Amino acid sequence: MSPILCTPMKVIAISNQKGGVGKTTTSINLSAALATLGKRILLVDVDPQANASSVFGLKGQSGSLYEALIEKTALQDLILPTRLANLHIITANLDLAGAEVEIARMQDHLFQLRRALENIRKNNAFDFVILDCPPSLGILMSNALVAADEILLPIQCEYYALEGLGLLVQVSEQLRRSGANPSMSISGMVMTMFDARTRLNTAVVQDVREHFREVVYQTVIPRTVRFGEAPSHSKTILEYDPLGAGAQAYHALAKEFLERQAKNISFVNSTPSHHE
Repeated sequence: MSPILCTPMKVIAISNQKGGVGKTTTSINLSAALATLGKRILLVDVDPQANASSVFGLKGQSGSLYEALIEKTALQDLILPTRLANLHIITANLDLAGAEVEIARMQDHLFQLRRALENIRKNNAFDFVILDCPPSLGILMSNALVAADEILLPIQCEYYALEGLGLLVQVSEQLRRSGANPSMSISGMVMTMFDARTRLNTAVVQDVREHFREVVYQTVIPRTVRFGEAPSHSKTILEYDPLGAGAQAYHALAKEFLERQAKNISFVNSTPSHHE
């Protein structure tokens, strides 16, 4: 494990309320790639579907994020090692699906995850905490956004994939202005499921980069069947197909992610374009 750094731990919410855009794929494989670079990573599965937990063979664990959100167990007591060096996880299970109702009854319910992360943040035990958010704008997503320092948005290379982006930007801006998380920013957008053979995908990437400029990562995640195969073998793409295009893309994304951290690139006030 790498030595403790002077820089404070950062919490990154990988979020998009639209499903099927590569959110969990990015959470898992970016976490794994950063771990291979020696960064201490805590992956937090905030999605009741628990797909991130499943990849590491930990779906259905009795101890999950749910217990921390309802203040039954300290979050640090739920951290589990994975088979990958430098990568730990807090799992999810179906109990999280019912947690929205329970959390809503609590005082300052939007701050449950942020409070749960306080001790881990104080101890600077990790370089990055990656939050794999659910594909919705409910209480779990809101908790993740309030707890996060930055939001990373995976966006599918299709015009309609941008439709819901405005709503997420609006919600994040409301949380900032309300004081719930005044320092939160959208620090990057990652284009996913890119097929270089289609003019449409290329046009979408060009259009997004023209509008959002430096906020869009140069690294583009390709469309490959290997991404669909890897979870069925309970493996990250880096383990399942280490020399393939998908693994190479996430290695490149991890390196670009670290390079961009120093540049403090963010986007909070612009409104995304809409396409008919």
